[in-house]
Amino acid sequence: MQNRNSFKIEFVALMASLMSLVALSIDALLPGLPDIGNDLGVSNPNDNQLLITMIFLGLGFGQLIFGPLSDSFGRKPLVYVGFLVFIVASIICLTTKSFEMMILGRVLQGIGLSSPRTLSLAIIRDSYSGNYMAKIMSIVVMVFILVPVIAPAMGQLVLNFYSWHSIFYINLIYGLLIMLWFWKRQDETLAKEHRIKLTSHLFIDGVKEFVKHRDAVAFTIVSGFITGSFMVYLSTSQQIFEQQYHLADLFPYIFACLAISVGLATYLNSVLVVKHGMWKIAHRAAAAYAFISLAYVAMFWSGQNPDIKVLLGFFAIQFFAVGFLFGNLRALAMQPLGHIAGIGAAINGFVSTVMAVPIANYIGGFITDSVLPLFIGFSAFGVLSFLTFVILKKIENTIDIQH
Repeated sequence: MQNRNSFKIEFVALMASLMSLVALSIDALLPGLPDIGNDLGVSNPNDNQLLITMIFLGLGFGQLIFGPLSDSFGRKPLVYVGFLVFIVASIICLTTKSFEMMILGRVLQGIGLSSPRTLSLAIIRDSYSGNYMAKIMSIVVMVFILVPVIAPAMGQLVLNFYSWHSIFYINLIYGLLIMLWFWKRQDETLAKEHRIKLTSHLFIDGVKEFVKHRDAVAFTIVSGFITGSFMVYLSTSQQIFEQQYHLADLFPYIFACLAISVGLATYLNSVLVVKHGMWKIAHRAAAAYAFISLAYVAMFWSGQNPDIKVLLGFFAIQFFAVGFLFGNLRALAMQPLGHIAGIGAAINGFVSTVMAVPIANYIGGFITDSVLPLFIGFSAFGVLSFLTFVILKKIENTIDIQH
């Protein structure tokens, strides 16, 4: 493990770049969803959401493969394998004429991308611990957020001159450059003497060890709540701004501005977390997330959409709270799992993602002519997240009294 107070800009940038492969594959495609749907004969615009949510399904299941294997074979080889899967999946997406095959390609893309996404977390956990780990994760997420800021605008720019196929080509070229950087500059962080022997019951043993840690389980579930409700926004944002508000030309810029709100919060978290602790900050952010969404539901219960400026104000504040949650929830879940970082990151990612996909698909189906269902989803899962913190705190206080 590195000195817990050391900070390497290149390391943070590389980890953020590995994770950004996921963001680019999702967000750059958002402006192209209608074009893809039209080319592949999709009759219901809501079905286009599957091109976003299904990549998350692949991300969830892929982590169960790459995470445990990385604990046995090391982090770097599994990152390369994942990228090869991503290349094959991208070729499927580029060549298919069938919407069903496109969905399969997106699932496979998710499986491939689950490797750099999961193993970047494991590499960080190999290298850091405690609140300083949360600081590093916050900075990584902050840099990672820069991709959603520019990706939709980039996707729209490409679409102005070329077809949606070009977006997939750009993703492949970007991924190749990141892999070359990773190969050249990143050392293996899991020493051979710390690797776990590959056995038929490796994953089962890892699950048993994972569930022993109450905080790891609880914060993984909270990650699922927050990721799921946020994924509804990701999969429906194009519909909301282009169809409900008729702002197709401004969509990439609106998306970018809201992403900056998340990025600003993650930056502030990286500054504050070592002093105040990841638990306290995440607890208060969960309370804010719930309160903001409940306020929207109370004010616009009729279902009539507010003025766009009002909506953007609510989104900006809501996502500001999200920025304080993402990095801290991952760090809180991973903190007790240093001895099984690969499997721990895999289970954390799998459970939170597999929870998130049905949440997003279910709520997304109600978002046709009003934004209200989105904020009802935010409210429900915000309240559940806050209550989880309250219950954990109560259990912790009870244990302290008993001792």
